[in-house]
Amino acid sequence: MHIAEGVLQPVILASCAALSAGGVFIGLKKLDSENLMTTAILSASFFVASLIHIPIGPVSGHLILNGLLGLLLGWVAFPAILIALTLQAILFQFGGITSLGVNTLNMALPPVICFYIFRPMFTKGTFSLRMAAFLCGMTAVALSALLTSGTLALGGDNFLNSAKILLASSVPVMIIEGLISAVIVTFLAKVSPQVFPFTIASPAQTTTPQATPSTTTE
Repeated sequence: MHIAEGVLQPVILASCAALSAGGVFIGLKKLDSENLMTTAILSASFFVASLIHIPIGPVSGHLILNGLLGLLLGWVAFPAILIALTLQAILFQFGGITSLGVNTLNMALPPVICFYIFRPMFTKGTFSLRMAAFLCGMTAVALSALLTSGTLALGGDNFLNSAKILLASSVPVMIIEGLISAVIVTFLAKVSPQVFPFTIASPAQTTTPQATPSTTTE
């Protein structure tokens, strides 16, 4: 889902860069010392996951984990993803410097949207927690694929086939990302619920009501 240099018109690159800059600004405003370490770890996870390519027919897909970043970071996903994409562009020539804005927007906006859509499900018990994580991981990839395909299509007819292949190859990645997100979020909810930027439902506890001693008067 990395759009390379020279694919899009300068006006599209500039518009997406401006929107990404707004998202990064909001994310930096919400970043504090409490979630700084979590942000660094998730940014590194995004960086590494995007380097692992999985052959899917004539093309290859790769993990993104942007849905997981959205659930755990909210708007802070914007600066976290921007840093990872910048390092990938500089070190491995994935994407490009001029396309950082559009790549950041395509990968960071969907998880922020999913954060607000699925966050209410985190207060309704363990099953809803797992379903929210699965749906968030899957939907974030789907939206990123749609955005990337849409921006590729703006590059001209030469990139229409690439846009279609990208959408098709993203389907198995969506399911894998959903499962991974569900496992990770369920584990974190048990061992470290404070990493979530919102209150999650604690496991239901069954208590046996104790009989209140009664006083009888004879």
